[in-house]
Amino acid sequence: MNNTFNNLIIYNGYPLSVVIAVIFHVGVILGLLYLQVDSKAETIEIVPAAVIKSLFIDENPQVVNQRNVERKLKEQAEQQKAAREAESRRQREQAESQRQAEERAKALAEQKERERQQAALREKADVERQLAEQKRIDREAEERRLREVTESRRQQDAENQRQRELEMQRQRDQQARAEAAAAEAARTEFELIQSATGLIQQLVQENWSRPPSARNGMQTVLRITMLPTGEVTDVAIIQSSNDPAFDRAAESAVFRAAPFRELQSLPINLFNANFRSLALTFKPEDLLN
Repeated sequence: MNNTFNNLIIYNGYPLSVVIAVIFHVGVILGLLYLQVDSKAETIEIVPAAVIKSLFIDENPQVVNQRNVERKLKEQAEQQKAAREAESRRQREQAESQRQAEERAKALAEQKERERQQAALREKADVERQLAEQKRIDREAEERRLREVTESRRQQDAENQRQRELEMQRQRDQQARAEAAAAEAARTEFELIQSATGLIQQLVQENWSRPPSARNGMQTVLRITMLPTGEVTDVAIIQSSNDPAFDRAAESAVFRAAPFRELQSLPINLFNANFRSLALTFKPEDLLN
């Protein structure tokens, strides 16, 4: 609307009075031409148009008003421009302030994030240090426990070794005593066997009646079967002297010397092993030829 009003007042930069004068003269000329055509005159006298000179001594109020309007419009435009520039500047300042505020907030958030990350890293480092310290303590405790277990096992092994050595020594002592006892028993048994055998030989020789055919160097091996009571149940000649009379005399001497009561004091196992069936070599000592 302001633009339309401006176009009505100012047309291509000419004042309104000039525009009106031009329109007026154009109208006069068109009127004359019209009247000339209606009178059908043969000649048309063209009357030069009167030139109206306008001398302004004082400013035209309309021009002044126009200038004032233009000034006001210019001022309004400048004010609007200034307002727009101020608004734009305010918006820029506000945007800059907002940007700075956002940057400060962002920087603060980044600072807080860095602090949080640093705190997290410190906390993580503390946790890792605590875990490492705990692992070190656990490792030292485990090593100490292993050393104690190893030392305990070593001591137990040493004690077991000492016990085994003592047991082996005891077993050796027992074995030695048993061997000594066995040797003593064997010696005693041997002595008993020798004594009982010698006694039987002596009794048989005492009850022997020498036959006329007996000669020096003759001997007979007899198999004597006896009971634990010393009684003789059988006498067999297992090696003859080649002299029947000598063999029978030796056989008769065994029966006459029986029973051998001394055998009753022998242990039954010793009797069974040596005197249940006794091979007796009969060799009289009183043969001189």
